[in-house]
Amino acid sequence: MSKRFALSFAAAAALSVGFAGAALAQSAEPITPIEPAKVTDAALVELGKKLFFDPRLSKSGFISCNSCHNLSMGGSDNLKTSIGHNWQKGPINAPTVLNSSLNVAQFWDGRALTLQDQAGGPIANPGEMAFTHTLAVTLLESIPGYVGEFKAVFKNDKITIEEVTKAIAAFEETLVTPNSRFDKWLKGDKKALTGEELAGYELFKDSGCTACHNGAAAGGNTFQKMGVMEPYKSTSPAEGRVAVTKEEADRFNFKVPTLRNVEMTYPYFHDGEAATLTQAVDVMGRIQLGKKFTEAENAKIVAFLKTLTGDQPDFKLPILPPSSDKTPLPTPFE
Repeated sequence: MSKRFALSFAAAAALSVGFAGAALAQSAEPITPIEPAKVTDAALVELGKKLFFDPRLSKSGFISCNSCHNLSMGGSDNLKTSIGHNWQKGPINAPTVLNSSLNVAQFWDGRALTLQDQAGGPIANPGEMAFTHTLAVTLLESIPGYVGEFKAVFKNDKITIEEVTKAIAAFEETLVTPNSRFDKWLKGDKKALTGEELAGYELFKDSGCTACHNGAAAGGNTFQKMGVMEPYKSTSPAEGRVAVTKEEADRFNFKVPTLRNVEMTYPYFHDGEAATLTQAVDVMGRIQLGKKFTEAENAKIVAFLKTLTGDQPDFKLPILPPSSDKTPLPTPFE
């Protein structure tokens, strides 16, 4: 090996170590960047988009998936609890549908393991869309445009609820929000955050918030007890994970919500009792960490949280296929 080659080899090795060190530093952050969705079946996603926006999947003909998970409002409805069939008050705050594909499970108590499992729940829930799976399929089979589209996507003549929920889930999997300013900072753009925002992130980490809010979604990947350091008082009937596991140790354990786009998804907590981010940070500091943030500390954390807003879903609204003379009429007042 010549001296020049040896020096070049040493320089390349040093450069490689430098790149590895930079990558290691980035990977050491508890929150990781969100990557854009990869669509493998565009026709399935397009069908799911139509179903997501179609209110005819409800008894009233008025409520769609988008009613409670409004894609113009951060994938939520900005209400304490959602409004169901005949103006029924929902029992729990509607979590955002954005980045829901990154969750360990769906719903606050995790009773649905997948997005497809979740998609069928509201349709048949008497307090939500108040339909049945059988009636939903019958309705879709009465609409020629849907019959043709389902046949083109699934290669058979019969529509099933499994196909309906698979299509909705495929669309929801595309609802990720990359390119937040925080993601840009993670990827090396050190000018993406202000000094206050960066100080807020450091305080967020140092205070222990990332023990629960970590990963690409900054949450959504574990169930945790609400009220570790002091009890959380709520009038909500929600029991948490115990409703699924029947284990008393899981009482008041809820899925940790994602903090992505959290500036848009108010009000906060399973009962929607925290109206603002400032209030949410204060309550979480006290009941989860045993820490009382000062006004200045709270403002820094809130400033950081607002950097987690990424690119919102941006697509052409679907034109729904028209009903036929055979399509069952909605019954909104029954």
